Formats: sequence, structure tokens, C-alpha cells
Amino acid sequence: MKTVNWKVEGMTCSNCALTIHKYLEKEGMKDVKVSLASGDVSFGINGGSSPSQKIAKGIESLGYTVHEEEHGDASPAKKQRLLSNHKQRFLFCLIFTAPLMLHMLDKWVHIHWLMNPWVQLSLCLPVFLVGMDFFGRSALKSIRNGMPNMNVLVAIGATAAFVYSFIGTLFNLGEGFLFYETAASVITLVFLGNYLEDASIQSTQRALNKLARSQKVMANMIAYHEGQENVFPVENTALRSGDLILIKNGEQVPADCKILSGDATVNEAILTGESMPQHKKSKDFLMGGSLVIDGTIRAQVTAESKDSVLANIVNLVRRAQGEKPPVQQMADKISAIFVPVVLGIAAVTFILNFIILQNFTAALMRSIAVLVIACPCAMGLATPAAIAVGLGRAARNGILFRNSKSLELFKSIRQVVFDKTGTLTTGKFAVADYKLIAENISTEEFKKITASLEKYSNHPIAQSIALAWKQPETIYWQKIEEVKGQGMKAISKEGDVYQAGSYRIAMAHTREDSHNVYIMKNDELLGWIDVKDEIRPEAIQVVQYLRHRNIRTILLSGDRYGKCQQLATFLGIDEVIAEKTPEEKLTVVEDLTLQGPTAMVGDGINDAPALAKATIGISLSEAAQVAVQTADVVLMNQGIKTLPLALGLGRHTFITIKQNLFWAFFYNIIAIPVAAFGLLTPTFGALVMGLSDVVLALNSVKLFVKKVT
Repeated sequence: MKTVNWKVEGMTCSNCALTIHKYLEKEGMKDVKVSLASGDVSFGINGGSSPSQKIAKGIESLGYTVHEEEHGDASPAKKQRLLSNHKQRFLFCLIFTAPLMLHMLDKWVHIHWLMNPWVQLSLCLPVFLVGMDFFGRSALKSIRNGMPNMNVLVAIGATAAFVYSFIGTLFNLGEGFLFYETAASVITLVFLGNYLEDASIQSTQRALNKLARSQKVMANMIAYHEGQENVFPVENTALRSGDLILIKNGEQVPADCKILSGDATVNEAILTGESMPQHKKSKDFLMGGSLVIDGTIRAQVTAESKDSVLANIVNLVRRAQGEKPPVQQMADKISAIFVPVVLGIAAVTFILNFIILQNFTAALMRSIAVLVIACPCAMGLATPAAIAVGLGRAARNGILFRNSKSLELFKSIRQVVFDKTGTLTTGKFAVADYKLIAENISTEEFKKITASLEKYSNHPIAQSIALAWKQPETIYWQKIEEVKGQGMKAISKEGDVYQAGSYRIAMAHTREDSHNVYIMKNDELLGWIDVKDEIRPEAIQVVQYLRHRNIRTILLSGDRYGKCQQLATFLGIDEVIAEKTPEEKLTVVEDLTLQGPTAMVGDGINDAPALAKATIGISLSEAAQVAVQTADVVLMNQGIKTLPLALGLGRHTFITIKQNLFWAFFYNIIAIPVAAFGLLTPTFGALVMGLSDVVLALNSVKLFVKKVT
């Protein structure tokens, strides 16, 4: 299934997002995600079909504009229309609305010519036409598709005021029938609110936009002709896997690549959040988007720009922002019926006020005020705005959430399970000690057997031993396999069975259970090896932070209990569960999750089954492309120091969502009755309605700078 990513403009409320979502599902699209906050729309198309042109036209028939993404398909670019955005529309309308608003100051200013109804009509008409071109078109299309949006309320309110005033002008009914300033001000102020809302939402996207801008850079491509090296500039999007590039001091790495020659100091902060520069040398990998701050290197491209680590990060955050966490479901249900309910309230307001006041004009103005002050946008924006900021700040600090649900779930985490090797420790081992027990082999033979076994294992301890004892000649095995939870097992050409693994394979031959690796031959213990692993410098602070938050900490490892207990005592971890195979780890995490919401922190590869079973799986990996594909949350900065920030962002994002929803519901519950009782004018109602969205966006933006740990 092919995934299509589009940018869709014109979504002004949650009803708009719901309309597009339902349309795409009706057309048979799969895995549909629509983000009101960012305007991103993604969906899956079956590989054999390509109806993207039809789908794009369908979305545009609903009243929205589809823009082509770099790697998506969409309708062809259209010629830019005059007054194509809310800022332009607002400024145009303001020119005509400002003189009309002076009419309201007549008792102080006495501008008699503004009292002429035909002058007021000529000033209001351009504003009304521009307003109906946007609000009217959108309202009609939304009604036709069975999902009325907030533009229906604005269009009906402005049209009622304009038509009422126009009739008064035609029949010369007097000043009491002139409300051109109401029609014009409603349209102008709603355009202002939409512009401010767009600007506020863009600020919530700044961290992601910074990443996205880093995707497009120039590269120095190397080509050889008749033995001569030629370097010429190309866009990084033109690079393909295998191309040779030259990266100079101060330049941005244009694509994921492997260094062929030279060394450099590289800043990867934009990708990992790690501010300390890293030294890179020949055969090291570089991530596209990182910055070479010292040195010049030649490298070979390993991934096209669309498949790069940076592209995966940007797409991951965009998908997460487009998903709806559970807390948004209630707001979506209310938004879906909001416009019809408000239309009903406006009708009842008109009827009751007309009956009680016996005044058609007053009743009409109050019903118009109800229409324009109601704000479904606030409810629709409450969750996406906060989620966008939370995910954006996380991405800026090297924390990637696979979905927005994980961000919300952090609020309820009561226990954190840590893997030991590579998580609480660095995973960089060195041989500390070894002992040869068998008398019939030499030390060199013992090292050769060990290195020949361990080089086939992915375990960090095995890899460190294989590297330390690397031999020019190794044993070629007839068969070799890795037995989960035990170690390596191999059969030589002579039929001898060799093993390298944990105490489990040697427990029948020795009572010394404190060593890391035991080497066996045909059920005979050849010797053992001890390695040392340093504790991550941030581990003790992270564990203490969790304890301060009353979050229970658990060490879950396949290592010996004694070693695990020693580490747990040093760090202050509450409980130790040791000597567990990957299958047993899975069962332990499953049981812990049943007791309460549980996060597990592991390397994302060996612990994958247990990570999947936890309420939230948190992966650590220096292999960024692998890390992006595993767990619910990925810490990209080569350590667990951002774990407190991830937990804090989850908790405070949910607090912000609750604050936004409270304001959105409180605003509508209070504002609509106030308008119905005639306590504010339609003009003031339109202004307050526009500002309500800005208040929510600004409250969300606070998450960028708010202390969350």
C-alpha cells in the first residue's frame, strides 16, 4: 500500500477535518489521518490504483485547496488567486469596514455623509462579496456534503444583516434598518481571527518546520571523468544511494552517508537533541541534516533523501500529529453536531426575542450574535494545538513519538522497567578478566574458539569480546545458531559441539555463577570471561527523578542476579528481576502492565517483544533508522537523559489539553446565552470568537518554554 502525504489549506475547524476524513474513507482510502493543526493529510492507496487526481479534485470540491508534497501526488499547481489568504482578505475588507465603523461614533464625530444608506451599501458590498466568496462557498459545499462547518454560521449571520439592511435601503425604511457595519465587521473580524489563528498554529509547528527545512540543501557531488575528479553542486534530492559526495567544513550533511576518507567533528543536535559534537572518522555513518563544524570528508550516500533518517523523523512526527488521542474523541463528537445545534439555538433566540420584545430588528441582531460568537474551532483546536507543540518540542530535543496516544499515556505511568545492558549502562564492554580451566588447550586456542563463536552474535558483550580477541584465522563452523537466553551454539566440521553463553550452559560443571560468559566444548567447561561495563553518567539522576515523582523503578535483565542487585543498589532502583530470557521478560512486563500503566526502556532490538507489551515502549538506539521503526517512543540522543523530559512533556501536554478543552467549552457555554439575551453586539461577538482560538493556541505555545521536569 502506497502512502500519500498532502498539505490541505482551508480547514478552519474540526468539522472541516472530519469532513475530509469521512470523504477519504468513503472513497476507500485506508489509514486516513487529517491534522487540523498542521493541515497535513495522509492516507494509503492500494499499490495497483492511482486515483490521487480524482481524490484531490474531490477534496477541492469540498471547499479546500490541495498542495503537492515533495513525495506525494496531488492536483496540478493552480494559479494564485487574488486575496488567496486570510491576511490579504482581512486587509482588503478593513479598508472598507473602517469607515463603516465610524458610523457607530456618529454622536461624537458627526460624519453625516456616512449616514447615507447608499454610501454604506457601496462600502459594505465589496466586503460582503469577498466574504461570501470564501465563507459562502465553503458553507454551501459543507451543507451539500452533509457536514456543515462554522462558515455556515458566519455566512448566515452576515447575509441576514446585509439583506435586512439592503431591504431597508431599497424601501427607504430609515436608520433603524441599516446594519451594514454589522455585516462588514463580522466578515472582517472573522478573517482577522482566522489570520491570527493561522499565525498561532504556525508557531506550534516551528520545531517540525525547522527539521523539514533541513531536508533540502545543496550537495557537492563527486564524479570521475578520464581519471579526473570533478565536483559540482546538485540538490540533495537528486542524490541516489552509492553517489560520492564532498562535505566541507561548515556545511550541512546533505544525505545519510558513510565516510570514505577524512575525519570531522559533527553536530547532530537537530536530529538527536545532543548538543555535544561527535568525532567521526572513516567508515562511520553520518545522518543527513547534521552539521560538519570542523573537517572535510568524502563520503558515499547510503539512502536517498526520501528514505533518510531526517525524512523518517519528519514523517513520524507529522503522522503522530495527525492522529487523534482518546481525549479528543469527545470534542470531535460535539463538534460534529455543533453547527446544527447552534443554528437551532439561533432560530429559537430569534423566535423568543421577537415574541417577548415585539421587535424584529432586536430579535434578528441577537440571533446573528449567537451565530457569530459560537466557536466550534476552539473545541477542535484544543487537542491538536497542544499535541503539535508537545511533539514539536520533543522532536527538537531528540525525542520521537510514534503516535500522539503515547504522549497522552505518559500522564498515567506508575512504574518504569529498565533493561540493564545498553540502557542503564553504556553497552561498551571491555574484557576485564578471564580464566582457562581446561588443561588440554592453550590460551590462544581458547581465545580463537571464543572469538569464532561470539562474532556471530548481536549481543553487545559478545561483540566486545569478538572485537578484543579478533584472530587472523577463525574456525569455520558446519552449523552455528544463537539460542535465546543462553548464547551461541556451534558444531565444527569434526562434529564437536561448542557453546558460549550465560551460566545456564555451565551450571552443571561449576558453582561459580558470577561470570559473564562461559565457554563449553562437548559438555566440558573450557573457561570463563568477565567484562566490565560502565554505568551511564545520567542513570542515577534519572532514577532519582522517577523516585521523586513516586514512580516505581524495576531492573529487568537476563544478567546474573548478583550483578543486577549491585547496580540497582548503586542507582536506587526499587526492584530487581534478573536472569530472564526474552520470552520471560515478555511475561514479566505483561504481568506488570496488568498491575498498572508501565513504561519499559530498552535497546529496541533484543527487548522488542517486551517493549511491545508495555503500556509505552521506549527505545534507545544509536542505529537511528532502526530506532525509528521500534517502540512507541525513541530517545535519539544516545542515552536516557531525556527520559524525564519525555515523561514531563506527556504530563504537561495533557494538562494543556484539559485547560484548552475547559476554556473551549466554558467559552461556548457562557458566550451563547450572553448573545441570546442581547448583552453583546454581533460585531463584538465576531471579535471575541476570533480571539478565542488565539487564546488556545497561545496557551499551547507555552509548552515550548514551560518547565516540565
